[in-house]
Amino acid sequence: MREKFQMEEVSVREEALISAAQAGQEWAFAELCSRHARRTLFVLYKITKNREDAEDAFQDSVLKAFVHFGEFNRASTFATWFTRIAINSALMILRRKRTRPEGLNNAPTEKGDMLPHWEIADRRPNPEDYYIQLEGHRRLQAAISKLPTRYRRVFEIRQRSDGSIKEIAEEAGITIAATKSRLLRARQSLRNSIW
Repeated sequence: MREKFQMEEVSVREEALISAAQAGQEWAFAELCSRHARRTLFVLYKITKNREDAEDAFQDSVLKAFVHFGEFNRASTFATWFTRIAINSALMILRRKRTRPEGLNNAPTEKGDMLPHWEIADRRPNPEDYYIQLEGHRRLQAAISKLPTRYRRVFEIRQRSDGSIKEIAEEAGITIAATKSRLLRARQSLRNSIW
């Protein structure tokens, strides 16, 4: 009975805070958010797996809730409404991170002090990586051209069509067992000649 009375007392106090916040009392809105901050941050951390991202999502959700508080119609509890906004904020942060990988780079300002500066990572291969790929491809082609004709033919069919062993055997006009054997020997020969 005592627990039920305490729950009703808490909900009455929260209803009064909601009414005050909707009347424009900023302190009431701040109190509502601080009451649910710990639980909301816990939920956000479970989503983002990162304390900084969880805190960013929380700050974003407080701002969004403040801006849209007039739309809160009490169809659900404030905790549910606020947590839903926070979860959406966390998911947006994760989406942004997937599409734009960022890196922190400390860059000096005009005054000479160091401030964090964010740079978007360049996903294009750098010239060194490009050359390594090109050289690897050239070496592979040279090694393929040195294979005995019967191995090279099966290996080139495999590279060109990427078909099943049965399809390669049919195109080469040999048995499946012979195809498997020749592909295996071609790969072994290529490994030995490239490395």
